[in-house]
Amino acid sequence: MFIAGGYKLTDQQIKIPSQEAIKINGYALQCRITTEDPQNDFKPDYGEITTYRSASGFGIRLDAGSVYQGAIISPFFDSMLVKVTANSRTLDGACRKVRRAMAEFRIRGVKTNMPFLDNILKHETFRKGDVTVNFIKETPDLFVFKAPRNRATKLVTYLGDVIVNGNADVKKLDPTKKFIKPVVPKFDTNAAYPEGTKDKLTALGPDAFAQWLKNEKQIHFTDTTMRDAHQSLLATRMRTFDMLKVAEGYAKNNPNIFSMEVWGGATFDVCMRFLQENPWERLQLLRKAMPNVLLQMLIRGSNGVGYTAYPDNLIAKFVEQSWEHGVDLFRIFDSLNWMQSIAPCIEHVRTENQWFGRGFYLLYWRYFKSRKH
Repeated sequence: MFIAGGYKLTDQQIKIPSQEAIKINGYALQCRITTEDPQNDFKPDYGEITTYRSASGFGIRLDAGSVYQGAIISPFFDSMLVKVTANSRTLDGACRKVRRAMAEFRIRGVKTNMPFLDNILKHETFRKGDVTVNFIKETPDLFVFKAPRNRATKLVTYLGDVIVNGNADVKKLDPTKKFIKPVVPKFDTNAAYPEGTKDKLTALGPDAFAQWLKNEKQIHFTDTTMRDAHQSLLATRMRTFDMLKVAEGYAKNNPNIFSMEVWGGATFDVCMRFLQENPWERLQLLRKAMPNVLLQMLIRGSNGVGYTAYPDNLIAKFVEQSWEHGVDLFRIFDSLNWMQSIAPCIEHVRTENQWFGRGFYLLYWRYFKSRKH
């Protein structure tokens, strides 16, 4: 107002006699959230905002337009949704405040520039204040970011659909049917693991262990609950979370079990495609929970855990990785008892035995009454 009235900065009314009189007391930072797509030359996106949650917090100022869940973003108007402003004593502090605020936003239905803004705010060059006008042009990493998984919206949508329309997998709801509440058997979580077959294999080595097993007169049992059994009874839908609930207690309460079949076969495929889990991580977690018991897998000869014949070098690498992640015992079979499919896999396991002194295998023959021998 004073300047518009003709006053100078040095006049009594404004009192800025020189540049040195201007002191920096902190930093203010503003990010403008828009519906622009940074990976598509910043072209504005448009459509309905299906989810909108705003941010808040100390030191955060929001200047929003007419944005809410259900709002329609037009391609013919300004794409800006909200301005997020923060101040702090340091530039790094202002960056952290704005990043925290943007992490609280949930905007679904249209693309936004928030991942791009976040990449700028966390970039070391920007935080040091060393950026130039060519910073964005010379920093392609700013345009690399993961798409949001949108888990909460998907979950709420699914629950709403089930509540209104029912579950497609449950055709009829019988109120007289009651689920049995599973009870995990008691065990001492602080007790050491009793010695088991895994310890014996480690002490004897594969060859001596195989000889010991041949000389045994008693029957040794393999528990297939975590692999073959739930494949047949529960359509392979048993989660790693559920297995780990009982794994430690089982290993401590039943150290005399010969082996636990926990991996391979169709459960490998279903673990990834239907349960969205990492089968290798499952194996590692079960190995940690049951260190005293032999862990066993089913491998379909040259088919591995897939549904086609794979090259020998691929099967060899798979056997190696399986051993490194925790498999002790490989149960090798072919659906037609074809030795040409089984033999290479046996050799791969024996090679692991020679290299590492741990691999061990069993042959599994499937019997068909109708088959002519």
